Amino acid sequence: MASKILMPNPSANHVAYSASMVPRSHSIGQVCLPNKSTAETTASISQSLVASSITPTMSTKLDKTSSTRTSTLAHMWREVQGCNNWEGLVEPLHPFLRQEIIRYGEFVTACYQAFDLDPNSKRYLTCKYGKKNLFREVGMGNPGYEVTKYIYATPDVNIPIQNEPSCGRWVGYVAVSSDDAVRRLGRRDIVITFRGTVTNPEWIANFMSSLTPAKLDHNNPRPDVKVESGFLSLYTSNESGDKFGLKSCREQLLSEVSRLLNRYKGEELSISLSGHSMGSSLALLLAYDIAELGLNRLGPNLDIPVTVFSFGGPRVGNLGFKERCEELGVRVLRIVNVNDPITKLPGVFLNENFRVLGGRYEFPWSCSCYAHVGVEIVLDFFNMQNPSCVHDLGSYISLLKCPKKGDQVRKDEQNIFIRARESILSRAQNTNMEPLRNAASNLVNLFQNV
Repeated sequence: MASKILMPNPSANHVAYSASMVPRSHSIGQVCLPNKSTAETTASISQSLVASSITPTMSTKLDKTSSTRTSTLAHMWREVQGCNNWEGLVEPLHPFLRQEIIRYGEFVTACYQAFDLDPNSKRYLTCKYGKKNLFREVGMGNPGYEVTKYIYATPDVNIPIQNEPSCGRWVGYVAVSSDDAVRRLGRRDIVITFRGTVTNPEWIANFMSSLTPAKLDHNNPRPDVKVESGFLSLYTSNESGDKFGLKSCREQLLSEVSRLLNRYKGEELSISLSGHSMGSSLALLLAYDIAELGLNRLGPNLDIPVTVFSFGGPRVGNLGFKERCEELGVRVLRIVNVNDPITKLPGVFLNENFRVLGGRYEFPWSCSCYAHVGVEIVLDFFNMQNPSCVHDLGSYISLLKCPKKGDQVRKDEQNIFIRARESILSRAQNTNMEPLRNAASNLVNLFQNV
């Protein structure tokens, strides 16, 4: 598995980080970080923070070390949540930001581990565990959060051949930090997490790639703000045919967020949303919805921070949606793998990169172009033995935990290409055909740089 993160094009809000620091020919608008020692220094800082808690010292010294770390995180929480658009925290990746990205990613992992896909189970398509035991059952122990609500989404898609019941599927949960965690985090954190696509109707919804006006605020529909119809349907559809049916994912979420904001009124609060794949789309829609409705607004110039941590997320809306999210102060940190095809969808051709010609002329169809929202941290990993890892959440988190882990695999893969090149060129030499030798050399170089 190889890994790389590259520096941003400042105008594109794009940041990337690399363990191997190997340039790639297709990384347009990106340059490598200055040197490898910077990344190693960052990793050593992160490791020293962990090591300080296990070094055998006097208990008073341990308490001092712990309190220093706590106060630093507590004082930096607004920056880590993106109040300054993560300026100065991503090049290199700051230990506290890395720590928080991993933590929110593990909250999403719990969604996958707890989702019951056994058709013979009484909890089929729901969570296998109760709210009080969820974190313990998935192996997270006590993360300092209490689950307050489970969230269900109903895909408004009919598949005649499917055997799955047409009902709401468990997609995530809402949790709030405990009093002990508040002291460590510096604020009361409301977390909403979403898993990615699992069931057949969800896959169908993902491919409904037409843009449609979001119209989530009936007082101001904003027809120019458009989102992918499948994601919007998943977010707003409810169970039909029964007046006691499950409310839409949106209604469940807005109700619970409003309740928690009212319960902890007067405290320092943050709203953190995290999701993987389809889940990151739901997280972004909810973040936009909360901000558009003003649920996070405490005063004319005082808002509760709303931050999205997106893992392997696709595009969600058009340029109007992106610009409106930025106006509302929604912060989005996108963690993507450059080899992950899901992050290129929808809008493979009509996207933010193809709406302007020569930097001046804007095409007429620009309003119909998809656009990513937020700051992007680009990972670069691929495993020849397991190509599906490019979209696997576990691979994302594993690389973030051990950024140097991909170095040896990258070297091994380079050795494979070197041996393959020598073999092909050797065969081409025996043919005494110059064009074939050149073609063989170019072919190997092409694959090595893809």
